[in-house]
Amino acid sequence: MAQKTIAFFPEAAYGPALNSVGIAQAVEARGHKAVFLSDPGFVDVYKGYGFDAYPVNLSEPMPPEKMAKFWEDFINGHIPNFRKSPYDQVDNYVKDCWTAIVDSAKWAQKDLPGVLAQIKPDVICVDNVVLFPAIKQFGVPWVRVISCSENEIEDEDIPPHLSGCGEGDHACHRAYREHFNDVIKPIHDDFNQFLTSTNEAPYPIGQFFEASPYLNLLLYPEAVKFRRRHALDPKRFQYLEGCVRKEAAYAVPPFAANNDGPLVYVSFGSLGAGDTELLKRVIAAIGKSPYRALVNVGGYVDQYSDLPPNVIVDGWFPQPSVIPQVDAVIHHGGNNSFTECLFFGKPAIIMPYVWDGHDNATRVEETGHGFKMPRYDWTDAELLARLDACLTDAAMKAKLAATSRHMQAQNGPEKAAGLLEALL
Repeated sequence: MAQKTIAFFPEAAYGPALNSVGIAQAVEARGHKAVFLSDPGFVDVYKGYGFDAYPVNLSEPMPPEKMAKFWEDFINGHIPNFRKSPYDQVDNYVKDCWTAIVDSAKWAQKDLPGVLAQIKPDVICVDNVVLFPAIKQFGVPWVRVISCSENEIEDEDIPPHLSGCGEGDHACHRAYREHFNDVIKPIHDDFNQFLTSTNEAPYPIGQFFEASPYLNLLLYPEAVKFRRRHALDPKRFQYLEGCVRKEAAYAVPPFAANNDGPLVYVSFGSLGAGDTELLKRVIAAIGKSPYRALVNVGGYVDQYSDLPPNVIVDGWFPQPSVIPQVDAVIHHGGNNSFTECLFFGKPAIIMPYVWDGHDNATRVEETGHGFKMPRYDWTDAELLARLDACLTDAAMKAKLAATSRHMQAQNGPEKAAGLLEALL
């Protein structure tokens, strides 16, 4: 097949961005051209992996460093809300996020038509939770990538997206849906006015995006997927079993203590790293244990002094190269961390704070692949007991091994590249 151009437009967050990088790497291995439509603040991320990237303003234009600071300040300003339940976060964090997301769709509509006309893609892959009308209207097949929890695609019998409800807790499902729709209605009404202005039909309450009529790629692993009332049509919906990108090799450095102890990796994501007091608590607890720990502290390395000798911190780790070498992971429930732990068969303790971290934390425990822990209400003894269980629970080890074998046999990026090529 002659070389085609496949454009990727991920949300301006590292999870969706790096998942799309994994697919783009596989697309180029097949001889096609992968390009990125990007929030200006993420252009250099894609260029760092060797891809062309075209900026699309998703907010009022500002220098990249100011944009990065905006989202850092946004998250850090909500740290008090991380102590709240998913239900109570609807009134603050979730509402503020949806306001910003709707604004991003309006801003993108100004730039997207011209950028698409310049690139002339043959297929467009969009990983976001909101519709960009210009992509739907461009005239080539468009693909929706669902890199977060699969409950972004709603069903009456599964937990609402962002709710953290258990699969069978239907009272929780109803309460969250009703509260979400009530709080979000003014934002949703505003979004529908925008859709109408672009000649798109308005969405029912609570919906901000739709499934693609061409193809929908779910990164969620089948081992943890929900039991739906309405099965997803495999002609349009394909599970990728994660989409782990390739990173440079990582050599675990020597530790000053416990150098032969089990190795733990701790990361709350690039934005969650702002919760430094929580990370310091985790570090102090591990400092009293026989474990070793690599801890991702993001841009806050200078705030960590007098570290225990069995802990090493850094501002970034090549996670897909680190997780295969560790014995357990403590993370925030972001979908990259969630799927990478399953892909490599590593038990996880998830301390969620926002978004689908709540869903992933509930799901990792109810499917036997790890533990959900409250973000703040725990003791050192409780955390270390969970870590010990991660290393000794035979049933969990067997389940993780089976899930890992299945996911690795699927090769999500290669599967995605083949499905995209079929659209051409």
